[in-house]
Amino acid sequence: MVSSEGTKQYGVIKPLSMAGPTEVHLQRTRELEKFLVQAGLYESKEETAKREEVLGRIEQVVRGWVKQLTRLRGYTDQMVEDANAVIFTFGSYRLGVHGPGADIDTLCVGPSYVNREEDFFFVLYNILAEMEEVTELQPVPDAYVPLMKFKFDGISIDLLYASISVLVVPKDLDISDMSVLYNVDEPTVRGLNGCRVADQILKLVPNVEHFRTTLRCLKFWAKRRGIYSNVTGFLGGVNWALLVAQICQLFPNAVPSMLVSRFFRVYTQWHWPNPVMLCAIEEHGLGFPVWHPRKNPRDRTHLMPIITPSYPCMNSSYNVSTSTLRVMMEQFQYGNKICEEIELNNTQWNALFEPYLFFESYRNYLQIDIVGADDDDLRAWKGWVESRLRQLTLMIEHDTSGKLQCHPYPYEYVDTTKPCAHCAFFMGLQRKQGEKVEEGQQFDICRAVDVFRLSVKMYRFWKPGMEINVSHIRKRQIPFFVFPGGCKQPRNLKLTPFDQSGKLSDGIDGASQTGSGGKHLKRKKDPYGGDSEEYRLEKHQCPQRPDLVALEIDSGRLLECASSAQGGIIAISSEGTDKKIQHLQNSEGRSFSDSSVVTCSSYEDVGIRSESAAHGSEENNGSDDGSIEGSNNPASSQSDPFDVDSEFRSDNAHVEGDGVFQDALQEKLEVKPNAALKVVIETISELDSEAVQKPVRRSSLASTA
Repeated sequence: MVSSEGTKQYGVIKPLSMAGPTEVHLQRTRELEKFLVQAGLYESKEETAKREEVLGRIEQVVRGWVKQLTRLRGYTDQMVEDANAVIFTFGSYRLGVHGPGADIDTLCVGPSYVNREEDFFFVLYNILAEMEEVTELQPVPDAYVPLMKFKFDGISIDLLYASISVLVVPKDLDISDMSVLYNVDEPTVRGLNGCRVADQILKLVPNVEHFRTTLRCLKFWAKRRGIYSNVTGFLGGVNWALLVAQICQLFPNAVPSMLVSRFFRVYTQWHWPNPVMLCAIEEHGLGFPVWHPRKNPRDRTHLMPIITPSYPCMNSSYNVSTSTLRVMMEQFQYGNKICEEIELNNTQWNALFEPYLFFESYRNYLQIDIVGADDDDLRAWKGWVESRLRQLTLMIEHDTSGKLQCHPYPYEYVDTTKPCAHCAFFMGLQRKQGEKVEEGQQFDICRAVDVFRLSVKMYRFWKPGMEINVSHIRKRQIPFFVFPGGCKQPRNLKLTPFDQSGKLSDGIDGASQTGSGGKHLKRKKDPYGGDSEEYRLEKHQCPQRPDLVALEIDSGRLLECASSAQGGIIAISSEGTDKKIQHLQNSEGRSFSDSSVVTCSSYEDVGIRSESAAHGSEENNGSDDGSIEGSNNPASSQSDPFDVDSEFRSDNAHVEGDGVFQDALQEKLEVKPNAALKVVIETISELDSEAVQKPVRRSSLASTA
């Protein structure tokens, strides 16, 4: 395509710049490519050859499978001889950006009389299950694109099936031809489109090698920053490929170092939900829905539309939610600031790929523990639960009107000390920035958690022993086994001109803050030699009243918490001779009993408290442990590793799965009074303007009554 100015145009948007690289850009590109090689992103020639061999063997297996079914269905000997199935690849392997150990996205195209429901998921499944080379075989028939996952001679395979409307599949089938879409269902179209989209992307970029290097770089970056996962609401491989392809079209003569920098520059300024499109959307009259927000009301709700370039054009990023879009935009800002520093020669490429410290970023988390009877059961159960996590995020957003933000972390962690097969996922929770908080405001997420539990227990292949537990934990309760080596390491307190959310700072833990009068906050020496913006907090116990704990704060305000005669907790806020006494009660007006949680607040103290009682005798007590790995984050982490003023206590704050499938069908979707999982935000309204600017300290104490 050529624009009116005579410039070649590769997409729907004309190039923003036709500038080519300077010697500095070429040198940075060489440094980037060297870094990617040293990071181990390229596989060896031996592994490449092994992949090709495995694909050849899989093609032999599926051909034999089709011939067997042709014979069983009474076709002639000539038909049996001509019967055929063809293997295509898509995803990172077809785009040429796969790395060592990556799976191969594979599509099997078969004749019209071989179906997916019985022939693929039962007959072929049994054939593969009997092969010694095949391990970890897992059918996923309920996925958006149904598939089977397995390892063939150690190579991970995701195998899809598409039955096209022909009796004999030609060996030289052109999958880009529109005829393959005749008389097929939508799951088949989605399977075929994986290959068709990959081919179209490679045709629409001006320089394939530059595209591949840039995409390899940005996929690695996204994984390091925890935003590479379509299933949890972030972006997957095809999404990143389309975003990078758009940048290649906008800067057709740029080299990878330029493309990476411009990627962040463009997408930090992109006005979502304006769509990313590599070519115009076409309708071919085959009846399949295409992305069209003017005609389809549902398409108007998409937050980050990234449109596939082949018919039928679809939004490949429909999983993105408000919360995950927020997280990705923060990371784009972070990447943009790092690239600006690289262009100023202030830092190197390795700074861009610093891992994200998820477990230093929030004060509150949801921990989703998943348990299976054995490794095979856990693998299947975990895949199903992970596919439903996005629904939990959406329900929490809906039930709290978007005021409580979720950050689902797309990685699983395993507690190796547990006797059962176990893994855990985590979500960060925080109040929406800039949202006004009313005194005693509560975020009740018990309905969302209950509905989530019931939805996952509808799993078609549920077995006894498959259980799920959702727990509300605070930062200090994060289990140690989630960190490298099973031990939490002190934060690396090195000076940096930016934090990891992309916000500029001039200190270790963030920007130096000032009050309304311009005064700088006090700092104390960090145990590891750095400065901290935390106020001094010392805990004292009164010898005459062992049940009374006093928290002394630099500001001069004293908070006292004591057990009341009724079993609740009295919070006494004293400043001079004035005292405010509050008898803390639960949402039903009753005093908290044993193991209840109380947050003592001062100034603009904002905390999150989880209240949850046991569901009853019908549910088992699941484990509260989960597994996680550290990452390096920043901005949202305001507290010291030794901070004693954690946000809430949730010893009993969990919602447990009883693992009984039959019960799930009978259980009503209602909130039980004694099974609440709530997020409570508290604030003191009587504050002066200067006090609001000061940070707060708080402690959560369990009742000893």
